Amino acid sequence: MEHAPFIAVEGPIGAGKTTLATMLAEKLQLPVIKEIVDENPFLDKFYQNMDDWSFQLEMFFLCNRYKQLEDTVNRYIDKGKPVISDYHIYKNLIFSERTLKGTKREKYRKIYHVLTDDLPKPDIILYIRADLDTLLKRIAKRGRSFEEDIAPAYLEQLIEDYDEAMASLALTEPSTRIVTIDGNQVDFVENNEDFTAIAAHLKELMK
Repeated sequence: MEHAPFIAVEGPIGAGKTTLATMLAEKLQLPVIKEIVDENPFLDKFYQNMDDWSFQLEMFFLCNRYKQLEDTVNRYIDKGKPVISDYHIYKNLIFSERTLKGTKREKYRKIYHVLTDDLPKPDIILYIRADLDTLLKRIAKRGRSFEEDIAPAYLEQLIEDYDEAMASLALTEPSTRIVTIDGNQVDFVENNEDFTAIAAHLKELMK
């Protein structure tokens, strides 16, 4: 890799993105960028009534993530400093394609591309893939009140959407290395050997 890498950790709700990104940042002494979730004022309303609140929710996420990515470029990427993020801004399309419909979806797509097409893409994506049972257990364990109303069917669809999205990114962003982590078998929180293996692999990819 000829420049300081931009790393993203991705996966569906409950996969452990923030946990893994934080652990890797500490282990490899990297700055970490964390997405704004709890601060979104539309989350509670969205999980209770997705049709009514999806556009407001997605626009809040998009604007905040765009600002974070812009700051990441200025503070780290343009200065040749490696950085790790607990999301790829492409996740906005993953979620919006499922939650938005009709003209709202079309408007959102246009806004997304206007904001993000000229911004840097991650060099490495660590994709935590997990099945429904694993996600439900992790969501219950972290105890976020606004996630209590998430329907299992929504999570199942999200798992499929993420698989399709990663396959699409592999084709459209060939310079990005996608590393899939089996979240059902690999426990990077409780098993230090699992985490050490992930950190060592990432360190090698960063060279």
